[in-house]
Amino acid sequence: MVMFDLAKDMELGNFLSYYRNFAVPRLAQTLVENGEILERPTKRSYDTAIVIYELIANGLDSLRGQEMIALLNRVHRYVPGTPEDFRYVLLTLLVVPIRWTQQHAWRQPTVSEVDAATRFFAELGQRMHLVQLPQTFTEAAAILDAYEAANVMTSSAGISLMGSTVQILKDTLPRPVRPFTRTLLSAMFDDDRLTDALGLPRRRRWSRAMLNTALSLRNVVARRKPLPAEPRFTPGRSGSGAYPNGYVLADLGPTRVMGPVDHGH
Repeated sequence: MVMFDLAKDMELGNFLSYYRNFAVPRLAQTLVENGEILERPTKRSYDTAIVIYELIANGLDSLRGQEMIALLNRVHRYVPGTPEDFRYVLLTLLVVPIRWTQQHAWRQPTVSEVDAATRFFAELGQRMHLVQLPQTFTEAAAILDAYEAANVMTSSAGISLMGSTVQILKDTLPRPVRPFTRTLLSAMFDDDRLTDALGLPRRRRWSRAMLNTALSLRNVVARRKPLPAEPRFTPGRSGSGAYPNGYVLADLGPTRVMGPVDHGH
């Protein structure tokens, strides 16, 4: 699902899950205080994705997987937040991409794929010492929705983070579409509460219609093409703007890691 059949849609869903954290003021404030996203937005964005793809490609218990889990635990050790905050961030990586593929991909994810994704993130959460992890996708989605209903709102920190990272998505789009990146994002979120919190323009009926039409046409083509023979991601060779010549695992992660003083804020 992630590496082959639904790779492009899962990648888009990962973009949306990354931005979603900016819509929660206390999460956004922590990210602003850390400084990594504002100072190195491209590296931070791609590192977040690469770590997850490394875990999926190699397995949680592989040597590379264990190194990535150690990295996650090290950089989050002193990050301020409640257990519910950390669980929410993890669940965005599960729920948001799956929901996007369910609504927009050329085929639906299968029950087995959704169950496998849910188990994967539950296992990852356990290795990150998170608690009260959902065991079904339905439960995960309900937890995410309830958290957002209580916590999503506008903040200057969230708007600042969105402004510094929207260029990354813009650079991945076809050139004629780039001037409409922010409007396109609003259509992709399809949620006025989120777009308001992120300082994006309100979704419009025409932008939503254009997005759905473009995705429908793309899906018609996708269903007629052979399935990909090569995986979307190859460990060590990301091909991203952050690592055009590839990377080693030591390249990944923030330059500044929060310490005990930050945790006390």
